[in-house]
Amino acid sequence: MADTVMMPKLGFDMKEGTLVRWVKQVNDTVNVGDVIAEIETDKATVEVEAYASGILRKWLVNENTIVEVGAPIAIIGTADEPIEGGSAPAASAAPASQTTVSASPAPAASAPKAANGHTASAPISDEGYPGGVKASPVARRMAEEKGINLAQVSGTGPGGRVVKRDIEGFTPGVEAPAAPTVAATPAPTQAPAPTFGSAPTGADIEEIPLTRMRKIVGERTQASFQFVPHFFVTSEIDMGPALALRKQLNAGLTEEQKITVNDLVVKAAALALREFPNLNTHFYGDKLVRHKRINIGIAVAVENGLINVVCKDADRRTLTDMSVKNKEMIAGAREGKVKPDDVEGATFTVSNLGAYDVEHFLAIINPPEAAILAVGSALEVPIVENGEIKIGVRMKATVSVDHRVSDGAEGAQYLQRVKELLENPMRLLI
Repeated sequence: MADTVMMPKLGFDMKEGTLVRWVKQVNDTVNVGDVIAEIETDKATVEVEAYASGILRKWLVNENTIVEVGAPIAIIGTADEPIEGGSAPAASAAPASQTTVSASPAPAASAPKAANGHTASAPISDEGYPGGVKASPVARRMAEEKGINLAQVSGTGPGGRVVKRDIEGFTPGVEAPAAPTVAATPAPTQAPAPTFGSAPTGADIEEIPLTRMRKIVGERTQASFQFVPHFFVTSEIDMGPALALRKQLNAGLTEEQKITVNDLVVKAAALALREFPNLNTHFYGDKLVRHKRINIGIAVAVENGLINVVCKDADRRTLTDMSVKNKEMIAGAREGKVKPDDVEGATFTVSNLGAYDVEHFLAIINPPEAAILAVGSALEVPIVENGEIKIGVRMKATVSVDHRVSDGAEGAQYLQRVKELLENPMRLLI
């Protein structure tokens, strides 16, 4: 059966992306996991992997094309099976101007069919999913191969989507609890940004247009700060024990395994969320969606903006495993190339400006998340203990919390737990 490759959804508010480059050419052999194309979102350039093995039979869009989430972009099949559904774009030069491909296929084009006559998987759109069940292409294919009814599988992906791990952990005959149904929250009506007179002109003025990423970052942070009622709780953490443990552990580790201060913070933030699951939620207007998995978004500064890479199951990872994976994702983000799975599914975010010699700052919540933890530098400062002045290492941390989800006491208790874990870092190893 021919498989349709669709534009992936890489974030809760992603609507479209630009296919900037085909890595695989028509008639190339591809295997599951091979990178076949690169797409550019408002966050980064992301590699699209094949979810099936076979021959790349057809491109459905050219390079430099804006494609809606869920729209088909390619067909993978066997070398001799008939492929229907319109002609493929030429594999030569991309068009000079950008075009847009909708997630709704043209009426005249029929869906790709395999030699046995079965219709290939229909593209997923915001309006509907094949069989009425939200599932990733990999999960859908695995379920088909194993004879699993997707309607019986509890989805743990974003918005209750069924993903690969759900199929792998599914036991036939055991009814899974229903996944939460996430209703789309209408975007609030945003007042136009005020203008402050006309921009100056002249020979000594350089006008710099905003990049797409900078515009999106600005729009999102403005909307968050305007519509999300933030409150902030700050505490000072004694980082001496954590830095001592880090030094001891790193002495026996390879360079790629070496633990960073941020790894320790992410681990502490994740473990504390086990005790305060109300902060591991997403807010959707009239309901909260509480996540069973703790996936920590790590804010990474990139050229002209920010991108969050996601440390999945951060509370259950070892520090060395976390460190290796985090380094890989952060490097990919800074190079402008990340994998789709690396940027989706965050339930809570950590923003660390410690590398920039910053003592303290307040972070803006990344909706629909309920909170974000901001940490500054671990600095040597004079401290008073038992009436004596000595030098210690202190780090200030501030948690920003959505007041619609939680209150000051819970925010303070959560931050106190993070502090306790970092000041007693052996607990991070248990």
